[in-house]
Amino acid sequence: MNHSAIKILHIDSNHPLLWEQLQEAGFQNFEDFTSSKAAIEAKISEYHGIVIRSRFKIDRTFLDQATNLQFIARVGAGLESIDCEYAQSKGIQLIAAPEGNRNAVGEHALGMLLSLFNNLNRADKEIRAGHWKREHNRGHELDGKTVGIIGYGNMGKSFAKKLRGFDTEVLCFDILENVGDENVRQVTLQELQQKADVLSLHTPWTPLTDGMINAEFINAFSKPFWFINTARGKSVVTADLVEALQSGKILGAGLDVLEYEKLSFETLFEGERPPAFEYLLNAENVLLTPHIAGWTFESKERLAQVIVDKIKKLYHK
Repeated sequence: MNHSAIKILHIDSNHPLLWEQLQEAGFQNFEDFTSSKAAIEAKISEYHGIVIRSRFKIDRTFLDQATNLQFIARVGAGLESIDCEYAQSKGIQLIAAPEGNRNAVGEHALGMLLSLFNNLNRADKEIRAGHWKREHNRGHELDGKTVGIIGYGNMGKSFAKKLRGFDTEVLCFDILENVGDENVRQVTLQELQQKADVLSLHTPWTPLTDGMINAEFINAFSKPFWFINTARGKSVVTADLVEALQSGKILGAGLDVLEYEKLSFETLFEGERPPAFEYLLNAENVLLTPHIAGWTFESKERLAQVIVDKIKKLYHK
């Protein structure tokens, strides 16, 4: 099939280069950023490819209507908004772009960690309120600490690389064997929990990681530790995290993602705020950002470029 016969539907806005380069390569681009899922389902059979971020779930109902679909491209790292198994059973290729924002995530995780270690946010707030408290804001150094990384794919590797400028021991745990490299030593989960002063989460959201960071998991750590999550909010049981913050088992937390996010990641849930969330909002040793670790100006462009390259490769005979 030549490129000009390939119709691609974009249902989220992305960096303009994505559209432009696909057009230059001869693909036909169409956009619909506003219609309901049902309305898009009604016409999806006309298209060979779809480019999404996270607007809605690509489920069985959707895929059953998508009779001519050859690929789904997600401009991001995770594919949890897609019924991947069902899509693959229909011969649909899945494309994601973890390479596109891994550097951004690595930098953000390090920024959160250093901010927590040095009370940057708290100190800033205090000075603005007229308080000059030096002893109260005495910080910790990252050198000499042991950093544990769970999930050693694109994001975990990027974070480990950033830690090379520090004299730290970096350990990783991953479900795949032999993923260690010059920046990290792969260990058992038990060894990581025994040694880590810092835990950084870099896993996708799967049935295996859903609610993984719970009371039992946290209490298996030998030492009190700092916790950074730039991965997925639903991998953490927030109530258990809060209990650990209250008891001092977790010394501080940098959370770019929350259990309470909508699946689209574009908004927080509406309605009454759970007590655990209220606690996070008021805790001095908690740093919160709105799912922006991979959300830099550079990564927006890089994600789009990776997707274009992968789509072109798919049709390059």
